[in-house]
Amino acid sequence: MPRELCAHAVATAVSDPLQGHHTSSQETSSPLRSSDGIFTRELSRVSVGQWISAAEDAETPFTAFSSRKQAERVTGRLVVRRIPDPNPHAGAGQPTIFQTYRFHAFFTTGTLDTVAADKTHRVHAIIEQVNADLKGSALAHLPSGVFTANAAWLVLAAIAFNLTRAAATVSGTTLAKARTATVRRKLISVPARIASSARKLMVHLPADWPWETAWTDLFNCAFPRPAET
Repeated sequence: MPRELCAHAVATAVSDPLQGHHTSSQETSSPLRSSDGIFTRELSRVSVGQWISAAEDAETPFTAFSSRKQAERVTGRLVVRRIPDPNPHAGAGQPTIFQTYRFHAFFTTGTLDTVAADKTHRVHAIIEQVNADLKGSALAHLPSGVFTANAAWLVLAAIAFNLTRAAATVSGTTLAKARTATVRRKLISVPARIASSARKLMVHLPADWPWETAWTDLFNCAFPRPAET
């Protein structure tokens, strides 16, 4: 694994993760315009959805495990990324008195610059979530004693994962970020009964099923109705 990815990551909700830390001339701050912004429905106090792509990165020298003996201490950099928390009432005559932010901090021993280290860390975090999801499903049955069987199973697992994630996204916002096990339980493993009538197939779904709307949206997207003439 590259040294840039060998980092401890800590998500924090405090007002300032560097509070109480002595500011030195070696600290740097870099503006960052992210290509994959954060939608404000995930942020507190925000009721109007919008994309936030502006962020700032700052770093300072940091020694991890400083309470241990000298040989066990690790010297590196503490990188902090802050994202502005928008004021949903700014246009209604309630301007913000002071700017508030969301912070995410991580420690790295890599040599990448501040912005590049932050981007690498965020990509690594996303990949770890995907790996954990796959290990909890199809990859739990690996490895096999046959190399070609492992290769074929890995391809099928990736295809099934992508199709499941696409189905969850199409079904609406409720399951868009759910684990694939949840999507399979709520949208795929459906206790339905198929009947035939007048040369048409009818799917009888459970009554008062809580996922009826999501499943219907997915079905209509996969099998759109022909336009009426």
